[in-house]
Amino acid sequence: MSAMGTMLLHESDEWAYVVTLLPRDLDESARRTGALVRCRNVSDSAALLRMILAYAITDLSLKDVAAWAQALHLASITGPGLFYRLREAEDWLRELLAHTLQASVAPSPPGRRLRMVDATVVNGPGPRSTDWRVHVTADPCTGAFGSVEITDEHGAEGYERHAFSAGDVVLGDRMYAMAKGVHAVRSAGADVVARLNPRSLRACDQKHRVISLLAFENQVPKVGVLDICIAIPVPPKRRSRSHKVWPLSRAIAWVSARVVAARSRKGEVTWVLTTLSREAATGIQIMELYRARWQVELFFKRLKSLLDFDSLPSRQGPTAKSWMLARLLAAALAQRLVLPGGALSPWGYNLRNVRPEDERVVSLSHDAMGPPSGDHG
Repeated sequence: MSAMGTMLLHESDEWAYVVTLLPRDLDESARRTGALVRCRNVSDSAALLRMILAYAITDLSLKDVAAWAQALHLASITGPGLFYRLREAEDWLRELLAHTLQASVAPSPPGRRLRMVDATVVNGPGPRSTDWRVHVTADPCTGAFGSVEITDEHGAEGYERHAFSAGDVVLGDRMYAMAKGVHAVRSAGADVVARLNPRSLRACDQKHRVISLLAFENQVPKVGVLDICIAIPVPPKRRSRSHKVWPLSRAIAWVSARVVAARSRKGEVTWVLTTLSREAATGIQIMELYRARWQVELFFKRLKSLLDFDSLPSRQGPTAKSWMLARLLAAALAQRLVLPGGALSPWGYNLRNVRPEDERVVSLSHDAMGPPSGDHG
């Protein structure tokens, strides 16, 4: 990821490797999704994607990219023509991003796998506060992201947006410590470690009686942790529009959990919710796990600083979502090129032939090879 800002994927030096990471049915997928039904002076789907990436990761205008592509004989297209192609490529880019992310997911090792979730806001020009929200899961160890969903400003953060596997430990901030999201994670066989607002979660004791977590604040030690076992009622799917508290008898499920609290050097209390048992992780270990969640903040900082991801060229235009998907695709491709799949994979790309002529076979006859080694006769 660190080289993402200087890795110009559309340039010839990198493009030969980028193509190896793309699906083999690139042309078919472009036709199926409507991105390139007829070529119309665009040589093929790879050329179209190359132009889209050039527009997404550089400061070039659509007109400039069209001129660049014509100089390289990739396409004979105008700026408005490329605008149309970009507008129609949203579904295709979403499919390519999913393919790239799926290909970069390594098989889960035995035991636990840490994942972190968060969302960031992407704004266009103008005074409004929020236009789009990008929801991601990422690996706190490598900083690589594993899944992406783009919603409008009304798309709330939540664990239930993402798919998890048994054994995952999912790190999240306060917006994720909600009953429905925690229940969704547990239903997948995964566990939660999330910062908690003690006023926002309805917590009960083991006998399903409502308790106030703030009533325990004075018991949090100056150094060390307070570990409380709780039960979380999951609200019914349909709730009244009024602000009345729904009765616990309507809970559709109960989730066993713990709340771990610790003080900062200034005496402020941090509350962390987890569904891991005490046998799986002590209170101290839970707080250490939560610290790893800050890696997602660094991930977003890299994405925004290196790719200018937080500055849309247009606010609600027909190409805004395609532009975001293209930048995310560029990040995913750069991630695979910079961080190849393991220490024993030195290539940094998929070692395969893109075209039949890439397979070069050298056949040496016995005469051309000379006598076998050791034969001096």
